[in-house]
Amino acid sequence: MVKKNMFKPVSEQMDLIRRGTVSIIQEEALEEKLARSLKTGQPLRIKAGFDPTAPDLHLGHTVLIQKMRQFQLLGHEIFFLIGDFTGLIGDPTGKNETRKPLTPQQVAVNAETYKTQAFRILDPEITRVVFNSTWMSPFRAADMIQLASRHTVARMLERDDFAKRYRDNKPIAIHEFLYPLVQGYDSVALRADVELGGTDQTFNLLVGRELQREYGQEPQCILTMPILEGLDGVNKMSKSLNNTIAILDPPGEIFGKVMSLSDSLMWRYYELLSGQPMTEIQAAKQAVAENRQHPMEVKKQLAMELTARFHDEMAALKAREAFESVFKHGEIPEDITQITLPSEGGQLGLATAMRLAGLVTSNGEGMRLIQQNAVSVDNQKAQDTKMILTAGQGYLVRVGKRKFARILVT
Repeated sequence: MVKKNMFKPVSEQMDLIRRGTVSIIQEEALEEKLARSLKTGQPLRIKAGFDPTAPDLHLGHTVLIQKMRQFQLLGHEIFFLIGDFTGLIGDPTGKNETRKPLTPQQVAVNAETYKTQAFRILDPEITRVVFNSTWMSPFRAADMIQLASRHTVARMLERDDFAKRYRDNKPIAIHEFLYPLVQGYDSVALRADVELGGTDQTFNLLVGRELQREYGQEPQCILTMPILEGLDGVNKMSKSLNNTIAILDPPGEIFGKVMSLSDSLMWRYYELLSGQPMTEIQAAKQAVAENRQHPMEVKKQLAMELTARFHDEMAALKAREAFESVFKHGEIPEDITQITLPSEGGQLGLATAMRLAGLVTSNGEGMRLIQQNAVSVDNQKAQDTKMILTAGQGYLVRVGKRKFARILVT
């Protein structure tokens, strides 16, 4: 049990809890829970779930983890829930078609890497890592039927993605209805006081509240967090869109990718990901607006903070020095990514090679950068948007001042 004097006043806790949130359901109820916690010395039980659908986490995932860390710093009990059971169903959120479930082997491998990565933010000594297979695997068919009886098809079809597929005559598998029910039951099993999730998870989070009422529990409060834009500043951070900063990226890549953010997007990353107080962030923002500080210097501070978080201070310092060396002096870094790309008939277009190497997000972007004289091949400016790379040769490709790749065409 946490001692009463470890908790800050409710108003101070709420200031930190509100930071970066889209909505709090029910805010008054959350304040009542915090007041009770302050009076009794009993920490709140804070839950956030992650389905191990891929082996690596990116900064988009850490928006939730960073909020969990804030609750942890406030003295509350954190449950990092790995949805190894729900991962076998496949989250239908935002899907226009039935999602292919993962195999148990994929789930097990991915779940193990999630723990390691999450502990780069959360304190492993006081974080409760739980798996929903613990209470769901023992469920019998009769138990699942009993759970399903506590929700209706009409309520399920209120969910946007289900409703759209139903209108479009696209199939909805029965097992997809089980996903929000199981996620909701997780809150029952953990007796959660608060659940965190992205705005796209609002329906599932509300199911948790309803099921807690059905099982005679006080319903959890909900914090929804925004979906973090990727490096392109437009789309959701997603590995499939090649616009991510992964937790496992090397220090130089994390630093360089943060530095590639637009000045406006930088402030959003500060609010959602930085550990700096909002008063300091607002002061820096005002200093930039009044031309008292250059935005690049402020961005370097963010890049240093995030690189150090996932590696260490020395790695962050070296990444900064390497970035400044390349940016200021046009030097070629030593640790350039090397990639082998197959050709078609012995040839590969430069724009296509740039996309496949992760230097650009699309062929169109590659062609546009070539037209802008922002692309060099073997230290020579590329002039032709239809430039061809020949099989059997290696090329040093540079995009802008800091993106490099050694490409071998086969």
